[in-house]
Amino acid sequence: MYRSATAISRSFLPRAAYSLSFGSLSSITLSVSPVRTLSVSASLSTTQHDPSSTPTPSNNTNTTSRWKPMCLYYTHGMYTMLDDPAHLEKFNHSCSEELRVDVAELKNKRSQEFDYFLVLDLEGKVEILEFPVVLVDAKTLNVVDLFHRFVRPSKMTEQRINEYIEGKYGNLGVDRVWHDTAIPFEEVLQNFEDWLTQHRLWGKVQGGHLDRAAFVTCGNWDVKTKIPQQCTVSKMKLPSYFMEWINLKDVYLNFYKRRATGMMTMMRELQLPLLGSHHLGIDDAKNITRVLQRMLADGALIQITARRHSPEKVEFLFENRIR
Repeated sequence: MYRSATAISRSFLPRAAYSLSFGSLSSITLSVSPVRTLSVSASLSTTQHDPSSTPTPSNNTNTTSRWKPMCLYYTHGMYTMLDDPAHLEKFNHSCSEELRVDVAELKNKRSQEFDYFLVLDLEGKVEILEFPVVLVDAKTLNVVDLFHRFVRPSKMTEQRINEYIEGKYGNLGVDRVWHDTAIPFEEVLQNFEDWLTQHRLWGKVQGGHLDRAAFVTCGNWDVKTKIPQQCTVSKMKLPSYFMEWINLKDVYLNFYKRRATGMMTMMRELQLPLLGSHHLGIDDAKNITRVLQRMLADGALIQITARRHSPEKVEFLFENRIR
């Protein structure tokens, strides 16, 4: 996992009691159609105030290993307890095992135009509060890495930020870790570009465009609307790697020939139980990844659905699309 110099210099200590309460979930087999199943391991983080709010799949047949929540300090590169047995027993520090796909389920998989998919799901209506990206290998369908940053608003007073975060993350039990780890949007993108470069998916010498990879979102809002808005607020130029993306809802519509207005609809129709906390970006990104994995396993061709020609002009490439 990438660890930024900024994160190291802050030297935050992980707080085991950062108010997340978790259930136990082992590697599971998820039913995805009447005739076959897609076997994956998935992350589950239940809410603090209602531990029963996230359903547990009834077809959980593997109980040999106990599921552990991912340490959100670890995802930010702010960790100093990897030699602490108690911490390691309680928290997971490997994103690659959480969403592993059984190779036997890839019989219908087809070749893709891209080698990697970057599943992005932003959180924050006023300003971006969370920037999670799951890196998926298009050939194996497995998760290669995870980038995750909480984002500190730049145009709000501290009082407004506190109210905003309490309302957004308080009931999820992650408001404390947000305050400990959140950094400005400009710094988040610097970290993200370093992470892309580490995986050889981007470089300024390449013209600033992604190499062999594409963003996957559940809707157009994340890349079409919110990223440009945040760049304007942060007084920075829109990065050139945000010029095209894949709206999974449009691919879903054209592949399965049925409309799905959002992540929850797709998961329900594919018989994928919701895992984690809806509207916690890192959990939503993982759930969208599960939808993507299922579609790839079913033989869908995941293509670019939208391309930006200017900050204001966006071309939608699918005639049959969710509007």
